[in-house]
Amino acid sequence: MTLLLAAVAVAVEAREVFPLNEGWRFYFKSENTSDNARHVTLPHSWNTDPQSEGSWLETTGNYRNDIYIPAGWTSRRLFLKFYGVQSVADLFVNGNHVGTHRGGAAAFTFEITDYVQYGADNALLVVVSNGARNDVLPTSTDMNLYGGIYRDVELIVTGPTAVSPLYFGSEGVLIRSREVNPLHVSGEAEVHLTSRNESACTLTLDITAPDGSTVFTRRQRARLDGKAVVVPFTIDEPALWSPESPTLYTVTAAIGEDSIVDCVRVRTGFRSIAATPGGGLRINGTRVPVHGVALYHDNISSGGTLSAADYDADLATVRDVGANALRSAVMPHAQYLYDRCDEQGILVWVDTPLQSAPFLGDIAYYAMPAFEENGVEQLREIIAQNMNHPSVVMWGLFSCLRPRGDNVTPYLRRLNDVAHEMDASRPTTACSDQNGDINFVSDLIVWRQNIGWEKGSTSDVAVWRDQLRKNWSHLRSGVSYGGSGFIGHKSYTAQAEPRSNWMPEEKQTRFHEEYARNLQGDSLFWGVWINNLFDYGSSRRPYGINGEGLVTFDRRQQKDAYYLYRALWNRESPTLYISDRHRRLRDMPRQAFRVYSSAGVPVLTVGADTVAMTEYAACQYQSDSVEVRGPVVVKAVAGTLRDSVTILVGNVLKPKRFQAPLRKAGPQPTN
Repeated sequence: MTLLLAAVAVAVEAREVFPLNEGWRFYFKSENTSDNARHVTLPHSWNTDPQSEGSWLETTGNYRNDIYIPAGWTSRRLFLKFYGVQSVADLFVNGNHVGTHRGGAAAFTFEITDYVQYGADNALLVVVSNGARNDVLPTSTDMNLYGGIYRDVELIVTGPTAVSPLYFGSEGVLIRSREVNPLHVSGEAEVHLTSRNESACTLTLDITAPDGSTVFTRRQRARLDGKAVVVPFTIDEPALWSPESPTLYTVTAAIGEDSIVDCVRVRTGFRSIAATPGGGLRINGTRVPVHGVALYHDNISSGGTLSAADYDADLATVRDVGANALRSAVMPHAQYLYDRCDEQGILVWVDTPLQSAPFLGDIAYYAMPAFEENGVEQLREIIAQNMNHPSVVMWGLFSCLRPRGDNVTPYLRRLNDVAHEMDASRPTTACSDQNGDINFVSDLIVWRQNIGWEKGSTSDVAVWRDQLRKNWSHLRSGVSYGGSGFIGHKSYTAQAEPRSNWMPEEKQTRFHEEYARNLQGDSLFWGVWINNLFDYGSSRRPYGINGEGLVTFDRRQQKDAYYLYRALWNRESPTLYISDRHRRLRDMPRQAFRVYSSAGVPVLTVGADTVAMTEYAACQYQSDSVEVRGPVVVKAVAGTLRDSVTILVGNVLKPKRFQAPLRKAGPQPTN
């Protein structure tokens, strides 16, 4: 199939963008021939392709397409932009190698002008590999890296002089704020230009307020010497972006003297970000308690080829649980997600793909130039592509690195310097579960805690918190925690020995209850981050899933801990929820019940009995123990809210335990 791009018979000089998601043919490299290639539409991943037959593949695949380039475009420049390919991509046009991109985290663009034939069909071949390599980050992760062209592709057609699509896969227009306050905003627009036949051009920069009024304009002659054009700007009495008022401006960079030959528009917002020890994270000088959730990159139906509808549904869950921040774990999400976060006032932490998975055989850091340069390149791409988003408030340098062997600290300092060089307005952060110098590189540090998960008691997290306050309160600390729990796994108290494939929801619930009791609302932490909002695909784990989410992989069931945080965080819609509803209670003579409520003290009835409840922690209530048998209906009432559930106690098919008759008071007969 040939993709026809001759819809416009007469060439025009303004930029045109054509989607290239249709007409692709896919086959594995191991098939040796494209005779049986499958016709696919992008985004596509072979790990969710029916040909994979459910097996997880780390391999190489080929994507072919043909595009017709009109003869009238001989004076135009052509760029292919890929918004995401996992993990290494080689592009060929008419059999000629155009370039290689290493890393599945970000977009990239190749110019193909010199490789096409005008007035003819042109053959595209993209060779994609998601196999493990020691020179492409991440080299250690338990997150599935879904092989393929997993995001959109487009053809960008420009005149000889254009705003460059080649600058680290960005739009070519980067907005930097220098000073932000209610009186004025000052900063600069960094515009990257490219030309084939001119040494200078006229550049016009306009900034438009949300109401459509122009608040800044500047027209200047710009040299085309390969260096970025920096345009200073000032806006008086700006409307600042904040979670409560996510105000967005439009910045337009246009090229042309008498007529516009190229034009790029980007959205941005203006806000200040600061973090001080004990002062929390401040947006425009106002402290914002961060209630964050980690968000990974797949779901059970789409795999890694997430659509706009997938992102909208996930953001609705973020809002429903009451979180005001999300962490793009391991790597960035699609631009669509950050556009929505900009509009909805959700704070974002974007990770770079330098992390250690909890597997002893993994190596996260290779002390060699190819590895280090790839990490720097990916960091630059991530910052350039996402720095215009006001919702993005921090850059993540690493996650849960295990320092052993080669000293990784100098490399982390280099990454930190690169981040500050490209963007001085945002802090860097890192997620750490280790001691050592790595914790003193980034501006912010988030402690990944699991005290009481595999050993010790969850209440010991209070001891850790107090020691942190006593000895390390000068650090700008956040905290992150979570543990796996699967609905339907039998109560952990009924098992003698834990197993790797046995992860009961009840253990996860108790873990979150105790951590929430001790860490939520503590001014020591600028933010509390939950791992994770959703379960995610992990072929390296039992069941092929990382079960740390508050919601199941298929998005159909919220686990108990979800409602705990909904009660704590969601101030717009109150919560009443009877916990432990997914488990079968052991056949014990007496049982206690737990309820999460943000609507006041709940009234609990078990069968026909009303049971007293006491507040264990914020929004957590426990009942007195009550004698129950078989299936029992439990109801809770708080204000106008109602919740009920039928809970099975023991196994009704087995003989009842604890059947000894109750003894009456007074003397008993003797033998």
